[in-house]
Amino acid sequence: MGEMVQRAKELAYRAHAGQVDKAGRPYIEHVARVAAACADDPEAEAVAWLHDVLEDCKGPVDEQVIGAVGMELYVQVLHLTRDNDMPQDSYYRYIRNSSIALRVKLADIADNADESRLALLPPDVAARLRRKYAKALAALADNG
Repeated sequence: MGEMVQRAKELAYRAHAGQVDKAGRPYIEHVARVAAACADDPEAEAVAWLHDVLEDCKGPVDEQVIGAVGMELYVQVLHLTRDNDMPQDSYYRYIRNSSIALRVKLADIADNADESRLALLPPDVAARLRRKYAKALAALADNG
């Protein structure tokens, strides 16, 4: 399992190289914090390292993700990947129905909604993101 986590981590570092977040910080710092929040479960940690790779990185990385973590965990990464053609309720339903994807998404939202991070942003952007994350948490808690 340790090798799988290491492969996922290495792929995340390559895939997010040069990317920055909304505050201008290296994007991989966010990914590392999400992975650290899931570190007690190697499968969740590996998925956490890769949770934004398919969505945020240019080029075909699907095969690299499969090579790093296998098909079963690739599907978890796929559940976490926003597709503009998929209705939002379907996106959150897929996540709710997977314990690994749900755990990673909750860690992702917790990191994104951290007030110390939001304080680095313009007030209007921070307010918009607070609303977005509150709505996401409500959707993930919805059992309907």
